[in-house]
Amino acid sequence: MNSSSSSSMGGEGRHDDDSGLTEFLSSLMDYTPTIPDELTEHYLGKSGFHCPDLRLTRLVSVATQKFMLEVANDALQHCKARQAAPVKDKSKQPKEKRLVLTMDDLSKSLQEYGVNLKHQEYFADNPSTGMEPTSREE
Repeated sequence: MNSSSSSSMGGEGRHDDDSGLTEFLSSLMDYTPTIPDELTEHYLGKSGFHCPDLRLTRLVSVATQKFMLEVANDALQHCKARQAAPVKDKSKQPKEKRLVLTMDDLSKSLQEYGVNLKHQEYFADNPSTGMEPTSREE
């Protein structure tokens, strides 16, 4: 094969990729992401990135939404695995099978994506932790 025929094939594939990208970016104008454009622009601006193109802002919003969805789904799987694990003390086993997202589930999920999450020692996973005990009426 000569170099001119191989470059023409690669150029045609590149044209298809460019038209697909252009079509995708134009479809973002009709899409309203879950994360508002103003919020995305705020954090992009804080990081030093300023772009007047709304399509690029929405692309970042969609990518962020996808990332958050994957992290939440992974945390849910960690939560289900934690609750499915056998409990040694049957008295501590919850009667109700309600799923509760804990910081441990979230940090394990984020760790898979290279984000190390550390929380303060006083952070409470249980809503009743840190509350004053009910006083007895005498």
